[in-house]
Amino acid sequence: MNYLLDSNAYIQAKNFYYRMSICPGFWGWLDFHFENGRVGSIDMVYDELAHAGDDLSNWVKQRKAVFMAVDDEATQSNFGEIAQFIVEHKTMREPHVSSFLSVADPWLIAKAKTIGATLVTQEALVPDNSTKVKIPNICREFGVSYCNTFDLLETLKAQLVFPG
Repeated sequence: MNYLLDSNAYIQAKNFYYRMSICPGFWGWLDFHFENGRVGSIDMVYDELAHAGDDLSNWVKQRKAVFMAVDDEATQSNFGEIAQFIVEHKTMREPHVSSFLSVADPWLIAKAKTIGATLVTQEALVPDNSTKVKIPNICREFGVSYCNTFDLLETLKAQLVFPG
């Protein structure tokens, strides 16, 4: 697995850039890369997406196999290190710390670190003195590569071409 997608990569694609009704090519492109093992995610992202009761949740439910478990020893260990770092960090504050640790984000970073994957998120770095906890900052701290959806599309040479 080369790339792991954050929930917001799916959600923002559905809500903005690649709405399922007008850009099915994006979703087919994801399927292609799911099938060849280049793109996936984790079971906690599945849980976040599958319960929304919308088109995306229906789409995700048909693809449960591409969402990996995080119960392996290496991922658990990496998660522990990430959680400890966040709790002990001098500037990160509540409620941001608890909020971050209660969702898939730290697990996604832990799994990406474990398997050497690049994490795909629409989040952006925040200044080092910020009280917020953001995926890119934690990735940077733990040596995990990250990019956004547009970088992923470019890197994997996507061509979402209109057939007209």
